[in-house]
Amino acid sequence: MRQICLDTETTGLYADKGDRIVEVGCVEIVGRTLTDRPEAYFHRYVNPEREVPAEAVKVHGLDDAFLADKPLFADIADEFLHFIEGAELIIHNASFDVGFLNMELKRLGKGRVEDHCLKVTDSLKMAADIFPGLRNTLDALCSRYEVDKSARTLHGALLDARLLAEVYLAMTRKQGELLSDVIEAGPEGFVIPDASLFVRAKVPADELAQHEAFLQMIAKKSKKGCLWTQALHPAGEASS
Repeated sequence: MRQICLDTETTGLYADKGDRIVEVGCVEIVGRTLTDRPEAYFHRYVNPEREVPAEAVKVHGLDDAFLADKPLFADIADEFLHFIEGAELIIHNASFDVGFLNMELKRLGKGRVEDHCLKVTDSLKMAADIFPGLRNTLDALCSRYEVDKSARTLHGALLDARLLAEVYLAMTRKQGELLSDVIEAGPEGFVIPDASLFVRAKVPADELAQHEAFLQMIAKKSKKGCLWTQALHPAGEASS
């Protein structure tokens, strides 16, 4: 199944009060892999047919002069719908972006996003389920999963869609993938290998503490515990 991480930039926060889309960015994930193939991306700036408030320009940097010669949403709608056709859309705070896209499509009589894609997955809700009580903005998740966000000086639909793709892959990575090179799946799942197969690296104490805290978080979130901890410290062996 094709998966597409999607983001938009807008003139404001309220699709039902006249705000419009100024940028759409999409990144395709195939086989849990990002690709640099041009056809795996969809990116368009959009003339919103209205003034862009200064507050919005501070967020994404797209002002009236830059957008003046860009196509209208009506000009890109069919191309956009063709790109997302039959895919799962992964969107951070999906109700916001879908609300704006549906507003634009309604103006053109082209139905709703949900009529064209297979499903919409809200990565913000996923993050809230994994990290309840914590800040789960895209910035916060990039920091948590060590995704490089140094290029994000301003919000940008294509950049944010790509960052979201990396965050989504990290959020949905199975524990077994960490051990896949040395663990073979048997009839009852993964069999933990002998601990001698692991090489213990010497790391600074503060980094080791962060690592242990992350493993404890995994153990609390997973019903089966943390496979990595189980592999290094088999039952009955005291950890050091």
